[in-house]
Amino acid sequence: MQRRTTPDTGRRSEASRRAILDAAFALAGEVGYAKLSIEGIAARAGVGKQTIYRWWPSKGAVLFDAVLSLTEGREGAEGMALPDTGDLEADLKLVLRATVDEFADPAYDRPLRALSIEITNDPALAALYAERLEGPMNELKKARLRAAQEAGQLPADLDLDVAVDLIWSPLLSRWLHRSGPLTHAYADAVVETALRGIYAR
Repeated sequence: MQRRTTPDTGRRSEASRRAILDAAFALAGEVGYAKLSIEGIAARAGVGKQTIYRWWPSKGAVLFDAVLSLTEGREGAEGMALPDTGDLEADLKLVLRATVDEFADPAYDRPLRALSIEITNDPALAALYAERLEGPMNELKKARLRAAQEAGQLPADLDLDVAVDLIWSPLLSRWLHRSGPLTHAYADAVVETALRGIYAR
């Protein structure tokens, strides 16, 4: 007697979600954000448009989740911490060099630029980005700087929000505006200059 099994809709939904996110990320890199469409994503993922609209309100929201999903399978922002070897300068250089490598990767460059542009034009997406990605990442950065404060390596009254901007913003600005070469040497110089200014207080 043949045994009938109930379809695993949860597994099917997760497979569809993963296919949609992969399709959105790949297409953003291939055709750019302007030509990215829900129809194109649906066709690449092998799902109907309504499946996408059931989970996301716009192509920008899909792309955001696709970028956010890059941390899946690794430690996400909530369970991750910046390296802490006791050498703040070395740790920051390691983190900023990894950021440079990510920006330089052709697979990431175009989708990340597309998302950055859309965030500037979509307040709702900007708020989502701040809540789910930028905010948690900034807390990780401040946690590492706070540990350095507690170890007596940074001034106790240092404004950590300003320090985060001082250390990380130059890389983002140079990458976004293509205003100069983005290299490990530049990342090291940013860390050295920022810390020299902070220590001078």
